Amino acid sequence: MLNISNLTIRLGGNDIIRHVSFQLNPGDKTGLIGRNGVGKSTLLKAINGDIKPAGGQIDILKGYKTGYLRQDIDFEGGTTVLEETYKAFDEIKQVENQLSNLENALTVRTDFESDSYMQLLDDYHRLQEKFQVIGGYQYKGEIEKILKGLGFTDADFQKPVETFSGGWRMRIELAKILLQNNDILLLDEPTNHLDIESILWFENFLKNYKGILLLVSHDQMFLDNVTNRTIELTRNKIYDFPKPYSAFMKIKVELLEKQRQVAKNQEKKIKETERLIEKFRYKATKASFAQSLIKKLEKMERIEVDQVDEKMMNIRFSVAQPSGKIVFEIEHLYKNYGKKEVLKDLNLIIAKGERLTFVGQNGTGKTTLAKILVGELEASSGNVKTGHNVQIGYFAQNQSEYLNPRLTVLETLEAVSDDSNRVKIRDILGAFLFSGDDVYKKVGVLSGGERNRLALAVMMLQPFNVLIMDEPTNHLDIHSKNVLRQALLTFDGTLIVVSHDRHFLQGLSDKTIEFKHQNIKIHLGDIDYFLQERQAGSFREIELKKEVKSQPKKTKKNNTYEQRKALRKHLKQLKNRLQKVEMEIERQENIIEEMEQRLASPTPPADSDFFDTYTATKKLLETLMDQWEHLQVELDSLEK
Repeated sequence: MLNISNLTIRLGGNDIIRHVSFQLNPGDKTGLIGRNGVGKSTLLKAINGDIKPAGGQIDILKGYKTGYLRQDIDFEGGTTVLEETYKAFDEIKQVENQLSNLENALTVRTDFESDSYMQLLDDYHRLQEKFQVIGGYQYKGEIEKILKGLGFTDADFQKPVETFSGGWRMRIELAKILLQNNDILLLDEPTNHLDIESILWFENFLKNYKGILLLVSHDQMFLDNVTNRTIELTRNKIYDFPKPYSAFMKIKVELLEKQRQVAKNQEKKIKETERLIEKFRYKATKASFAQSLIKKLEKMERIEVDQVDEKMMNIRFSVAQPSGKIVFEIEHLYKNYGKKEVLKDLNLIIAKGERLTFVGQNGTGKTTLAKILVGELEASSGNVKTGHNVQIGYFAQNQSEYLNPRLTVLETLEAVSDDSNRVKIRDILGAFLFSGDDVYKKVGVLSGGERNRLALAVMMLQPFNVLIMDEPTNHLDIHSKNVLRQALLTFDGTLIVVSHDRHFLQGLSDKTIEFKHQNIKIHLGDIDYFLQERQAGSFREIELKKEVKSQPKKTKKNNTYEQRKALRKHLKQLKNRLQKVEMEIERQENIIEEMEQRLASPTPPADSDFFDTYTATKKLLETLMDQWEHLQVELDSLEK
């Protein structure tokens, strides 16, 4: 049991958390939500004992073990992945070493009948029994299972920890925590650096977990799939309902509406009572009646409507002068990291105004291609042509790390402003929820979400016509993600977003680029269309398809029915996709026809990139025709 009673936490002279109380029992899988900066991570640190509360109590049942996953993890170098993971089993390793020492001692002894030898043998058998009880014969197998579930391969096990990125190091720490059989799990943004396959495995692990789970996450789907309770932390109170996130939000809306209605009715009664008091208080015959009304009014417990923080990031990206019709033309692109081939013979044309999402598992080349497009990386071979007047805005996964921790929020924006936009700084900061004394905070003390918001604010000061965003929602709360999504929907330029967040990506793009097996596959449509094509309702169902296919059908009749049903669905999807390709072919043919009319006119085209654009458009049309032919052949075959 975990009991929080009247807890207050004070940092820098301010109450971050004030008079919070709740109790968690085994089986409670609780999502801890709230705006960035309200103290979610601070609360986890206090429960783990890293922060001393200013008031109240934190009581954990005696003997309960706690595992805590922080957002920021530091590792010492010099250990392999396996060696680092072994640290989760300190007791087992100690007993294992003791057994090894006893085995060495027994092998050199020859006094087999002596009391000391028999005592040594008894100690050895006793330690063997203890080793078995604490899982000594299974822990290496468990380690491999957990590490592979989190995305590591056999080849990774002997690699030094320092050769892995921060996201992969976080997975090692998560593996250690999951292997310890803790009674309480405190997890702070555990899915930020996990790919879809790892998230699926992790969800299943947590569903089977029997202890107490307190989880800070801004992944709505993950919260809905894992939790059975939600606690929202606000600046003045908490909301606590035994429901996952989506159901919790519906209940909260209904609760606030009822609260407003009750408060409105009470206010109406108060005004009516005050009117009667005023009417009768100076009449001798009604004075006592008026006094009783006054006393009744004084004793009445006033209903206060909860103040909900409705502040919103009201942002709109500035757009520079339009680019040429072709933004990027990628031809036979290869990218290797040493012997590892990440991208192989990649060909892609990105036209002006297109909105693309890059999806796929970690390590398939999404971020690599984004960095090549913005010039941070060079391709191993092949060409990337950037079009006329292309001005790129780039938000990297670690964008907030480029901020100077010694500067204040205000100084950070002043450092990148000029005479044309300096007067807008305060307005931009306000739009990103930095107001009052917040603008004088040092960047180094900001939460991860606050730093990400500040990094986005910095981007507002420079116009661009191409926006490339790599996992922009990491560390942003659910509300902020929705606001950023609205801003991207209104962006009037070319957009490329790398993300695995389905809720964020819905309706954001007109093409989905799937990265797989060192290459890409183009899907004409947004993320929902991509998932429909893959015959899945979510990324998680994509990863489950292999398991579903491997399960035998109960009867031949059911099998036939399911096959016909799946065939009808696939035919419908093929027809929809074929229609989209035909529409795109028609659009490109119209563009080519207009360009050829310009070529046939007495006055030749003056713009320098006209012929490059014409050639690229013709290539795009050829690609679309190939897609159409492939789809038509498949459709004809299935209909027969």
